[in-house]
Amino acid sequence: MATDLTGRRILAIVTNYGVEQDELVVPVQHLRDAGAHVDVAAVSTDPVQTLVGDKDPGSQVTPDLTLDDVDPTGYGMLLIPGGTINADTLRTNETAIGIVTRFVDAKTTVAAICHGPWALVEADAVRGKTLTSFASLQTDVRNAGGTWVDRSVATDDADSWTLITSRTPDDLPDFLAQIDKALESVQLPESAGR
Repeated sequence: MATDLTGRRILAIVTNYGVEQDELVVPVQHLRDAGAHVDVAAVSTDPVQTLVGDKDPGSQVTPDLTLDDVDPTGYGMLLIPGGTINADTLRTNETAIGIVTRFVDAKTTVAAICHGPWALVEADAVRGKTLTSFASLQTDVRNAGGTWVDRSVATDDADSWTLITSRTPDDLPDFLAQIDKALESVQLPESAGR
């Protein structure tokens, strides 16, 4: 039986250029197909140009809002896709890091894949957490107080908030399964109904 995520709200944050196509498009489509409401927030309202393998142009995604317009209240999860260019630019964006901090402070689930955990490192949110990422981030994770592991998905519930991480697009099936599991346990407001 397919997962029913009706009533769940997810926010994905990206820059307008360089996000790895499958790390944004596949989770967003998966979640929407399961009934969740997913907003994609980018730096501007211009189309998001995804890349495949950090170099070849992928599909374009129309953002639903800008990072400046984000109100984290009411979302049950933050999704941070990778792509080297996207993640490196995102971690230098004060608004994006502020969004990450607000989700973590509110103890809201965060899911990050590939280079996406760079934003968590920048927000000082990996201290005491066990996570995975693209292998080149392991020193950054360790230096920020996290424990890096090499596996398809790592889920950590320490400090009363859930962090779900994966290494690459090859890990998407395991990543999405953990996201579904986490979202199924999200308490819905009474007005959301099922």
